[in-house]
Amino acid sequence: MDATTVAAGLSGSIATVGYGLAAIGPAIGVGVVVGKTIEGVARQPELAGRLQVLMWIGIAFTEALAFIGIATAFIFGF
Repeated sequence: MDATTVAAGLSGSIATVGYGLAAIGPAIGVGVVVGKTIEGVARQPELAGRLQVLMWIGIAFTEALAFIGIATAFIFGF
């Protein structure tokens, strides 16, 4: 069994792998945003409300990257 026989047995779309890789960046970004927000609240608890609003805005922008990744997978993958 050589490499061409193994490759011929694979089926499906590479877009799913691409989206999986594209989701890694936003996942790390959300973790960093939430972690820094927790640090900020621990340092200055009186700013918790403001920091939480900024955190949600940051999460929304970061998750937009995941939506772009899945849209790219659908556009170029299928």
